[in-house]
Amino acid sequence: MKAVIFAGGMGTRISEESHLKPKPMIEIGTQPILWHIMKHFSYYGVKEFIILAGYKSNLIKEYFAQYFLHRAEAVTFDLSKGQQFVHGSESENWKVTVVDTGVETMTGGRLRRARNYIGTEPFFLTYGDGLSDVNLYALAKHHKDSGAKVTLTAVQPSGRFGRLGIEGDRVSAFHEKPRGDGSWINGGFFVVEPEVIDIVKTDQEPWEDNPMRVLVENNNLAAYQHYGFWQPMDTMRDRKVLEDLWGSGKAPWRVWKDA
Repeated sequence: MKAVIFAGGMGTRISEESHLKPKPMIEIGTQPILWHIMKHFSYYGVKEFIILAGYKSNLIKEYFAQYFLHRAEAVTFDLSKGQQFVHGSESENWKVTVVDTGVETMTGGRLRRARNYIGTEPFFLTYGDGLSDVNLYALAKHHKDSGAKVTLTAVQPSGRFGRLGIEGDRVSAFHEKPRGDGSWINGGFFVVEPEVIDIVKTDQEPWEDNPMRVLVENNNLAAYQHYGFWQPMDTMRDRKVLEDLWGSGKAPWRVWKDA
């Protein structure tokens, strides 16, 4: 299965970084969050990626064009001969297609513009700004067993604030940042049947809007409930959470062993 990744938005809520680069290229540790997402998929056998770029798409193209340089232990430049030698570079068995889908295009439109690159088989679809330890084998099996056209990963994010239980004027319970309020939200990490893309009619159609409603009305949207780690990177606060986890050496999304 291919993995298709939304990576074209302007990331205005994290503008401290995104004014310089696309949000998926903001680093966690020394590598873009996009790389972390792709390593997760690669661990589950995904080797072909389609990146739906838009805002500052050239930076994403340049990153993969110079991937060997980015991952090199050292580089020797022989200026007299115009030669370059890369030493100790880590390679990936990936095929990456970066599609410039336009700066103003909405998520559904981005998917529509990449239709010819996606092909005729079911594919994974996710956002370029969120990390998880979701088991992609289990997700794909759930999708196949459900018979639905699309399966999304449902998550329960942790609340931002603690919760108190109060009886009279006494605190009877104290919960530091409990896991949400019991509600499930869309955590991304979809499995999609390619014919669903045909629901999207214009560039200005969000994937999360009319396509989701049509799927629900036709009983074609399944949910895979994920109880493990999930964390988006919407703000600098979110980025710090991910940075701290990566720096601790215990990042939950790091299921691979070679990073």
